[in-house]
Amino acid sequence: MKIIMLGAPGAGKGTQAKMIAEKYGIAHVSTGDIFRMNIKEGTALGKEAKTYMDQGLLVPDELTVRILLDRVAREDCANGYVLDGFPRTIPQAQVLDQALAEMDDAIDYAINVDVPDENIIGRMTGRRACVTCGATYHIVHIPPKQEGICDACGKELVLRDDDREETVSKRLSVYHEQTQLLIDFYTAKGILRTIDGTEKMQDVFTNIVTILGE
Repeated sequence: MKIIMLGAPGAGKGTQAKMIAEKYGIAHVSTGDIFRMNIKEGTALGKEAKTYMDQGLLVPDELTVRILLDRVAREDCANGYVLDGFPRTIPQAQVLDQALAEMDDAIDYAINVDVPDENIIGRMTGRRACVTCGATYHIVHIPPKQEGICDACGKELVLRDDDREETVSKRLSVYHEQTQLLIDFYTAKGILRTIDGTEKMQDVFTNIVTILGE
């Protein structure tokens, strides 16, 4: 079973991807992790990607797909995988589709975790992180015992730059301009399934399992 996770930043698709991978015994493949792994291991693909990243350039779609295909060819992907963070654009989806077709393969499901922008802004701007130990909280859902202080080590909690409203709004804008087009792309292929991501985490997962089957 080969699955793509879609959804805006903060929609919870990464969490669901991990839960899917665990239940079905398939690999959770995060493109961010793949890049870091290849660069750390000094692979030929990693070195090639690093030449772009060092210049502040985006890694070309063709190279990103080669790195992805190298990852999913590994033994832990034999039963399938769930892609988290790729594709992000129509050209990336087209390159991926073509590469898989050449291997007589294809994506089975594209799961869209749908959450309205206002919910995402509330989720992300409410996050707080410990500057010392890295523990994370949410001022509404997982508040610390003492406001602004980490339960674990007693140090200050901060609002990270990535979680500031202006940053979140910008990321959502980019998502709507690029990635959301993938919803139409995979709808046309007949493999898109949309899930209400505003429900509780376990309920969202239960609805995904209903689609994928036990």
